Amino acid sequence: MTERFAIYYAPSATSELWERAATWLGRDCSDGELFAGPVAGIDRDRLLNLTQSANRYGFHATLKAPMALVEGASEADLRAELSKFASEHEPVNLGKPRLAGLDGFLALLVDDNDGLQDLAAHVVERFDLFRAPMSAKDRAARASRNLSARQLELLDAYGYPYVFDEFRFHMTLSDRLDPAASAEITQAATTWFAPVLDAPLVLDRLALYHEPDAGTPFNRIADFKLGSTP
Repeated sequence: MTERFAIYYAPSATSELWERAATWLGRDCSDGELFAGPVAGIDRDRLLNLTQSANRYGFHATLKAPMALVEGASEADLRAELSKFASEHEPVNLGKPRLAGLDGFLALLVDDNDGLQDLAAHVVERFDLFRAPMSAKDRAARASRNLSARQLELLDAYGYPYVFDEFRFHMTLSDRLDPAASAEITQAATTWFAPVLDAPLVLDRLALYHEPDAGTPFNRIADFKLGSTP
């Protein structure tokens, strides 16, 4: 078994944003519920075909990318450190999210925010001690994605190229889309998510996600609210 853990931001699993995103993706990764039927006029099978990867990873914004645990570290150790970390940091206001394309993907984005960048950097640094080294195969696969010299440097240092100055908060809603599909899906998403785009987001928790084995769906297994007593 090759399990991995990831540290993400996700809104409360009882929030309207979470419920709409889970319905859109076809799966609620907090309880395993699956959703059938069309969404905003898009047939479910077509939508699932355009959101396969997003469905597998579950609705989230990456803070610490999926990682196998280093030898000697356990899930209990990771949970304990997350609880401690959460008690040391306060929530961060993110402002209103907006739908936009990002490198061919449809996502919810927020404006640049120094507090967000600072918290994200602290998560990367603090939890890197739990990360097992990349295999040569994984490194080669990730390095093949047209990364810049800076991104390759970060990949080798932290196992992920989009951290620190390369970090951009995003909550992915699709796989990479061709122009025709992008226009169709963006229109549907604009309709579907309109009721929640006027509500500001608050990064008020870290969510622990778990991939039980390589290629299997990620599950949301725990939340750690920022500013709470461990």
